[in-house]
Amino acid sequence: MQSKDLLFQTRRHFFQQAGFGIGSLALCSLVNRDLFAEGPANPMVPRAPHFAPKAKRIIFLFMAGAPSQLDLFDYKPALNKYDGQPVPQDVIKGERFAFIKGTPKLLGSPHTFSRHGKCGAELSNLLPHLGTIVDDIAIVRSMQTTQFNHAPGQIFMNTGHQIPGRPSLGSWLTYGIGSESTNLPGFVVLLSGLNQPDGGKSCWGSGFLPTVYQGVQFRSKGDPVLFLSNPDGMSNDTRRRSLDLLRELNTAHQSGVGDAEISTRIASYEMAYRMQSSVPELADLSSEPPSIHEMYGTEPGKASFANNCLLARRLVERGVRFVQLYHRGWDTHGASNNEDIVNKLGWLCRETDRAAAALVKDLKQRGLLDSTLVVWGGEFGRTPMNEARAGSKFLGRDHHPRAFSMWLAGGGIKPGVTVGRTDDIGYNVVEDAVGVHDLHATLLHLMGLEHTRLTYKFQGRDFRLTDVSGELAKKLLA
Repeated sequence: MQSKDLLFQTRRHFFQQAGFGIGSLALCSLVNRDLFAEGPANPMVPRAPHFAPKAKRIIFLFMAGAPSQLDLFDYKPALNKYDGQPVPQDVIKGERFAFIKGTPKLLGSPHTFSRHGKCGAELSNLLPHLGTIVDDIAIVRSMQTTQFNHAPGQIFMNTGHQIPGRPSLGSWLTYGIGSESTNLPGFVVLLSGLNQPDGGKSCWGSGFLPTVYQGVQFRSKGDPVLFLSNPDGMSNDTRRRSLDLLRELNTAHQSGVGDAEISTRIASYEMAYRMQSSVPELADLSSEPPSIHEMYGTEPGKASFANNCLLARRLVERGVRFVQLYHRGWDTHGASNNEDIVNKLGWLCRETDRAAAALVKDLKQRGLLDSTLVVWGGEFGRTPMNEARAGSKFLGRDHHPRAFSMWLAGGGIKPGVTVGRTDDIGYNVVEDAVGVHDLHATLLHLMGLEHTRLTYKFQGRDFRLTDVSGELAKKLLA
């Protein structure tokens, strides 16, 4: 039987089993085809941005769990002065907290702050390595979000919407301008810390975009990508012939159906084949010189944030467009000494500070920082009050969406500046507020994309990462 006849028989069998008739087919022909978007033949081919970009790639260091800005970046002497006193009622009137009950008491930082660099940026003693690169970064003290619980907060920070189902920043970016890597995914995710992010894989999902644009999770220990190797008994030649046949079948199906997911399937099979040779070399951190391991604090073969930072540099060197590192565990409520702002916060900073600063230094010494945008931050901030959950004597802070801090470095970012200001106790932003959509609009702008023009038609209307808002944070721009 000819392949064309087989295809016809398969379709007829499908329609018979599904109960479709000529009337159903006629009805389908009347459906507005604009409700569905078709993907390009090669979904990840590099595409021209809207205008000349400042950066070519992004590394997002996501501190899942929400770091305490008041103990790291935003020093408030008034909190120390009034430590232990009830917060004024007019400040928290009508406020909803995630866990705080009753009238909480103000909590000064147990950590010391000092100024660093020529710019004089003020940082906590918990971030000594970041202090060595403050003249290369911009600190934002006026971030805001609408979410105060972890899962929706993380999903909102990554997708611009608090409910799962929207494309993530990395997906929008690779959809907009593709990837410069032919042997690696355009969007790679690396995990470290205590467990998975609360928002799960929705944080790096492609939503309603074709799944070719979703993040691909790599592991920093063992096989970087599961199920990438050939099964026992299958040679590379056999696999290549199998993929060629699958490509012919899928291409024939695509020409008749026009489904973007078929393009994704073809691209995924081919990428997996190329990754069999590119990924082992990429993940072999032992090939780096001792000086680099000393800089990052890396240990080849160990799962760690430091290893992931070095792997991120190796990924962007090879043309990957968007690399996102998640380090989980920053939720410092103070219920015990394992989740307080004295012990736990210090431990987390020791895990991450050295490697994050090393990443910026390493990119700079290789001439990559000017074209690589580095972002550091979590989903929201922490309260200026002690949570004192169930009467705990350990110091901790509740979730706080009204004000938090992030830092950025590299392509198009104005170095050595501190943007935004909060009130005397760090409760509200009083100058240069930057919302999540503003951050996204700014990142896309630096990548050469106008956020209002980067859209995708789904269910009859155009969607975008920034929804119906988003303004450039111009004070961040060089």
